[in-house]
Amino acid sequence: MSTPDQAIPRQATVHSVLPDGSVTVLDDNGLLHDATAEAVRAGGWRAPRAGQRVALRHEDGEIVAVLPPTRS
Repeated sequence: MSTPDQAIPRQATVHSVLPDGSVTVLDDNGLLHDATAEAVRAGGWRAPRAGQRVALRHEDGEIVAVLPPTRS
C-alpha cells in the first residue's frame, strides 16, 4: 500500500506541455519534473498551458496528480 509523500501538494508552474498530454513543471525550488498524461488527467485538466500554476501530489516519489493550485 502506498502512502502520500506529502500531506500538502507542492506548488509548481507548467513549463511545457507535450503532444501526448504530459507536462514538465518547474517547482518553486527551481527544479524541473515530468508528469505523465495520466497525472494531468487525474487533476482534472483538459488542456494545461505553459505558465499555469499547479499543485503536485506525489506518491512513492512520483507525481500522481497535477492539481489546480491550492489557495493560501
